[in-house]
Amino acid sequence: MANLKSYLSNQFSRTFFVVFLPLFFIVTLVYFVRISILTAQIKVDLFELLELYLYFLPSIIFYTLPISFIVSLSTVLVRLSSENELIALYSLGVDSKSIILNYFKLATIFSILLLATSLLAMPMAKQSYNAFKSDKIYDAKLNFTPGSLGQKFGDYYLYIEKQIGSTFQNIIIFSKKDNNNEKIFVAKEGLLVKDASSSSFKLLNGYGYTTNDDNILQIKYSSLSAFDTRDKDAIHFDKIVEYWLKAQNDQETMHRLLFFSFVSLIPILSIFGVAAFSMINPRYQGNSSFSVIIVMIVLLYAFASLLDKMGNIYMLIAGVASVVFGGRWLFKQRVERYF
Repeated sequence: MANLKSYLSNQFSRTFFVVFLPLFFIVTLVYFVRISILTAQIKVDLFELLELYLYFLPSIIFYTLPISFIVSLSTVLVRLSSENELIALYSLGVDSKSIILNYFKLATIFSILLLATSLLAMPMAKQSYNAFKSDKIYDAKLNFTPGSLGQKFGDYYLYIEKQIGSTFQNIIIFSKKDNNNEKIFVAKEGLLVKDASSSSFKLLNGYGYTTNDDNILQIKYSSLSAFDTRDKDAIHFDKIVEYWLKAQNDQETMHRLLFFSFVSLIPILSIFGVAAFSMINPRYQGNSSFSVIIVMIVLLYAFASLLDKMGNIYMLIAGVASVVFGGRWLFKQRVERYF
């Protein structure tokens, strides 16, 4: 029995990587298109590009593993059938149910991995991606071009004559809240100061002019800071439990939870349905597994999409029960009753 488990596992693993790797790279290309759209808004270096890809990696794995499992399992069973390997196992007293139970253990491992990816890794990656995007977009607004008019820094209009390294020279800042309240600050030098929550422009050695009714006030300063009053998008990182507890009151989070749960269970749910059309007797049955597998994948993901849009826990239970009992019935009628 141990040799049988090893034999079946080896057959599956060799086929799985042949199916998974091309699909993985195809989905990776799709996500690189998304990254390229983002880089049109912000500038990223090579390491930041790799960081972005790592944020998408859990999603890539999540969407490729279920399909890879279904296709690999079907391919293995069809090949074993066409090469009469299954017939040889049946003649040695190994029934079809025992063969499927060996693959059921692999399906369980896949589903556990998918649950961990979707319920643990993907929420953290999504929050990290949102924080990264928010920071980069905010920083992009602080990239000033010397000699350009109309640049804004919070509520201020900013003009910079030139830049040497990180130091700006010959700076003019103008602010106008209303006709009776105007401010102009002129400085020989200035520095942009950024921290986690806010940014400021530190002016050095300059003059400030303010108007109030009919008065004009002048000040001379050695150091003055103008703060960016725009609120930086605050990204709150939820712990995993807190993140999914929002599903109690938030329908969108509930739908995502149902979607992730159902897709993660696809390896377990689909195993008997796949086997029902892949474990065949090549002398008497035609190979219709390819078309059946396509239909099965489409139906499973169509139901998952329905859960994502308007699902509830009762729909999830009904869907899981239908797939399990339907697949089990098909397997019993088409395979188990004969082998």
